[in-house]
Parts: sequence; structure tokens; C-alpha cells
Amino acid sequence: MANQVIKVSKDTLNKMKQTYQKNILNKVVPYTHFVAKVGATTITAYTSGKVMFQGADAEREAAKWGAALSPKTSTKSKKNSPSLPAGFAQRSAIGSDEVGNGSYFGPVTVCAAYVEKDMISKLQALGVKDSKELTDDQIVKLSKVIKELIPYRLLVMEPKKYNEIQPKYNAVHMKVALHNQAIFLLLRDLDPIKPEGILIDQFTPEGNYRKYVRAEKNQVMEKLYFVTKGEQYHIAVAAASIICRAAFLEELTKESQELGYTVPSGAGAKSDQVAARILKQGGLSLLENYAKLHFANTAKAQKIAEKG
Repeated sequence: MANQVIKVSKDTLNKMKQTYQKNILNKVVPYTHFVAKVGATTITAYTSGKVMFQGADAEREAAKWGAALSPKTSTKSKKNSPSLPAGFAQRSAIGSDEVGNGSYFGPVTVCAAYVEKDMISKLQALGVKDSKELTDDQIVKLSKVIKELIPYRLLVMEPKKYNEIQPKYNAVHMKVALHNQAIFLLLRDLDPIKPEGILIDQFTPEGNYRKYVRAEKNQVMEKLYFVTKGEQYHIAVAAASIICRAAFLEELTKESQELGYTVPSGAGAKSDQVAARILKQGGLSLLENYAKLHFANTAKAQKIAEKG
């Protein structure tokens, strides 16, 4: 199936809606202005201003309104990372990313997401990109849409479990174990489909990653690629980033609701103050349910609690 994506102004979008009024389908699709069917071509107009044409006459229909967008890549990705095959951004691939490792409160979340090449343009039109470029509200809403469109595996390491494992696993080993397990489970879900590659948002040298994977029961070692800022090289990493960021935010909200006051992300002075409040309320046995105790914030919070 041919795919064409164009970017149009609000005025053009309104004209398109008027033109295709009789062809608009009676269906509600998140993040869209309308979905229309013209002959063999489906036209999806997104709130981002991008319009996707799918079908045998996609190119001809799209050409009436504007030029097709080139695949979105950064300067780095145009040159291709030395570790990635040429044209990797347009291949069917798994992307893997994690969130929460640097936050005192909340879990570590890891997601592996599979994006087929035919789905890339649709995710781009939806506005899927690096989660750092999106607001928290956008992330939570977009995550729900992405999870309906692509296969994924999400792992959430709650603080209490994190604290139990942390003395045996350092932070890097723990992330490697989580990435490996998420990828393994997703590959099992996809079988017999085989992705053309697995891109991990790099957080440690490849040799180090592979060393820690050898200690795991279910080892995934083939077709692995490692690049920092992986979302710039394949949209699967961006999708995984959004899903695990949304899960992290949802867990922080749950923690805040349980305690009755806001639990912050990060590891700054606010975290010290909130941790001190929790310590006064229930000691380390309560704090271990919400925070990663080996962080320096714990000692700072204990001093604040003693003074108070």
C-alpha cells in the first residue's frame, strides 16, 4: 500500500474537509480532524497539520494539496550512525528505551516497541517524537494512541522491588536486564515475525551491555544496535520512550494519591523535602515503597527529618 504524508496550513485543512465532506467516514480517531475515503484512498488529517494518504491513488490525491514530506531525520541520522545499516530509519524494527533511572521517586520503566515500516509515516503524522519534546499531558494522551497501534512490552520496576534487587544489581546491570527482558517478551509475542533490527537507546557501551546480558536467563544477542538519542534514528525508540514515560508519570501520580501530597520527579531539593516528610510519617519502611533508597537524597532527607 502506497503512503504519502503532506503538511498543510489550517486554511488548507479546512478546504480539504469541505472538499471531502461527502467522503468523511463516521468514525472517531484520536488526534485527527477527519478520516475520509475517496475510491481506494484513505485520507487521515491529523491535528498536527499532517495529512496521510494511503492506497493505490495516494500519490495522485496527495499531489492535489501539497508535496510529500521527506522522512524526518536529524543531521546525524542523515549521515547514518556508524553502527546502523543505511536506511535503517525506514526498516521494520524494535526500539527500546527507559525512564526513571535518574529520579529518586517513582519506578524505572522500560519499553520495547515494534514499528513496521508501513506504520512509520502514520506515527510521524501523529506527532510521535522524542518524549523530551512533548509535555506530560501530550505524552499520556499520545501513549494511549500508540499502544492501540503497535505491539509493545512495558516493564515497570516499582521502588520496593528496585530496593530489593539494587544491592545485587548495579544501576546499569538492572537496566540491561530490563531492556533484555522487554525485548525477549516482545520477540516472543511477534513470532514468527522477525524485525530487521533492534535499536536500544544507548546508556552503556555495547560490550558492557552484552557482558551483563550473559548473566540473564533469556538472552537476546542478535540484530542489536546501540545509539545515543536513538529516537533520532528510528521512530520505534521514540514510541517506546513515550510509552515508558507515560507509565512513569502515571506511577508518580499514583504515589502522590496514596500519600496525599505531590511526589516530584528528579532528584533535587524538592525530593529531599518530600522524603523527609515521608520519613516522619512512617520511617524507611514507608519510604522504600516510593523512593530508590541508595540515592544520596535518603541521607539528606534523614538529616532534614532529624532537624524537624
